[in-house]
Amino acid sequence: MIRGLYTAATGMNAMQNQIDVTSNNIANVNTIAFKKDRAEFQDLMYESMNYAAGQTSEISTNPTGMDVGLGVRVSGIQKNFTQGDLETTNNTLDLAIEGNGFFQVTMPDGDVAYTRGGAFKLDDEGNIVNANGYLLEPQITVPENLKNITIAEDGTVTAEDPNTGDVTDLGQITLVDFINPAGLTPLGNSLYQANEAAGDPIEGIATEEQFGSIGQGMIEMSNVKLVEEMVNLITAQRAYEANSKAITTSDDMLAIVNQLKSQLV
Repeated sequence: MIRGLYTAATGMNAMQNQIDVTSNNIANVNTIAFKKDRAEFQDLMYESMNYAAGQTSEISTNPTGMDVGLGVRVSGIQKNFTQGDLETTNNTLDLAIEGNGFFQVTMPDGDVAYTRGGAFKLDDEGNIVNANGYLLEPQITVPENLKNITIAEDGTVTAEDPNTGDVTDLGQITLVDFINPAGLTPLGNSLYQANEAAGDPIEGIATEEQFGSIGQGMIEMSNVKLVEEMVNLITAQRAYEANSKAITTSDDMLAIVNQLKSQLV
């Protein structure tokens, strides 16, 4: 009975984590380039009441044993980097990656962060920056006299001089990919940081090798599916209730034992 109390408590803690993860997914259903999380669980240690293959007689052994589990724990929370829906905006500097790859931006401390969010803008110096004002890497600057910015599927950036009609090549947006994108460290603001779990960044040109293409005038939306998350929320809620019921049942059984003891005394 005491074992059941603690086992059910681990189940309640696990389901609370599941609800936290699902709630965050639902909250970001309309966040640009948000990638949903998935909570993963593992069972805890087992208490062996009777070992498998234990001797039951001189000529026979126990075929299965008797192992009682001690609960569950959260083993990890994994990002799901499947493609989100692409939404057409017709804004010149809204970019979406269709396929694999990340944009690179330089943070204020000089470190490079990676993002699928392509809602870029121009700062007061003509540099292409993200919504936080972080410079796109490699840095691309649009001179004041050039208009009609065009970004090709391979990331080539050009602009036109409205007076002469001349087209100027301003540079190329490169993409970065990782062996294990799910291992990236989330920083918030749809930014990620590289680490050993993700592997070394692999830089390349859009449409080449494993990299996707860049679409101008569109953005990638969240990959959260609201119906799926609502089902996950209901499932976690019911599991939480079931574990709480197991705790109250164990408590009732202990109360019965105490009543028997008082009656015997």
